[in-house]
Amino acid sequence: MNGPKTTKAVVVVELTKAAVRDVLQPKVRNGWLLVRVKAVAINPTDWKHVAWAAADVGCRVGCDYAGVVEEVGANVTNFKPGDRITGWIHGSNRANHESGAFAELAIAKACVQMKIPDNMSFEEAASLGVALMTVGQGMYKKLELPLPTAPAKSPFPVLICGGSTSTGMAGIQLAKLSGLTVITTCSARNFDLVKSLGADAAFDYNSPTCGKDIKRFTNNKLLYSWDCTGDGAGICAVAMSDAEPGTYGTIMPADYELLARTNPKVTGQEFMRGYDTQGEFYYWLGDVPVQPDPTEMEFYRLFLELTQRLLESGAIKPLRTSLNKTGGGLEGVAKGLAELQAGLVLSAEKLVYTI
Repeated sequence: MNGPKTTKAVVVVELTKAAVRDVLQPKVRNGWLLVRVKAVAINPTDWKHVAWAAADVGCRVGCDYAGVVEEVGANVTNFKPGDRITGWIHGSNRANHESGAFAELAIAKACVQMKIPDNMSFEEAASLGVALMTVGQGMYKKLELPLPTAPAKSPFPVLICGGSTSTGMAGIQLAKLSGLTVITTCSARNFDLVKSLGADAAFDYNSPTCGKDIKRFTNNKLLYSWDCTGDGAGICAVAMSDAEPGTYGTIMPADYELLARTNPKVTGQEFMRGYDTQGEFYYWLGDVPVQPDPTEMEFYRLFLELTQRLLESGAIKPLRTSLNKTGGGLEGVAKGLAELQAGLVLSAEKLVYTI
């Protein structure tokens, strides 16, 4: 008799530790897909869930991926076997241990994935999932900036704090398509990179006058800032207008007291939780039970359609990647998680692996 089917995956093997193991092939649920993974990319959330003991033993790790549809579950109409797809998967998921992208075979919720444009490789596509989702929910749903398909009639400034992060690099491109004057912070060595993506001006976050310099550049008219690091509240507060009300958005919990103390005109939004876009119950950082607001997934589905068209036309470029830096395959991914955790990965360097 044949035994149960297995696949290899990066799995939490003990609290705070992940490794490559043989696991049971995940079951395809109604509305889900089984994907043969061709490439994956690492995000900070991947190592944090493992290192901070926010994932149970047995949880499969990883969010960003690209691959080929192997099997479709019941009620799936937008994909068929053989389709090249990308998106992101909720990895390190205490509510669904089988959910994780760092595997030979993975399951993905069909309605929040998209087909890979013909002009993109698996490796390029794998770099975009979490970044595009974060931009959509943060810059557009929460901060309510004009969409790229309905750009601003008159440009106004937006500050993207952390322009050399993967989310920042995607955000710069989309904000420019939205007709905005895009200002960003990053290390000076990344100025040319962020300007090539569409930034109108770049400022060194290491400079003690960074915030004041941005305020001067914008003539005290900056009303929107979006923090891709969670550490930029101080700079954003100084940079933003102290004459008109403004809004600070962030992808991470931030120092809201510093924000309010530095610039009372600025309202700090609650940080965004991208996992809500999957529309599935989960535990935030492994502890807090969350039943997502259905409007999060609804908006994300619309934003996916919009970004797919922009990717197909070449209006959005893939992110700059470092391919198989720590070796190919899942073993390389496991080493890459350790490197990212140790702070050995440069800014503007997205670790991508061929599986």
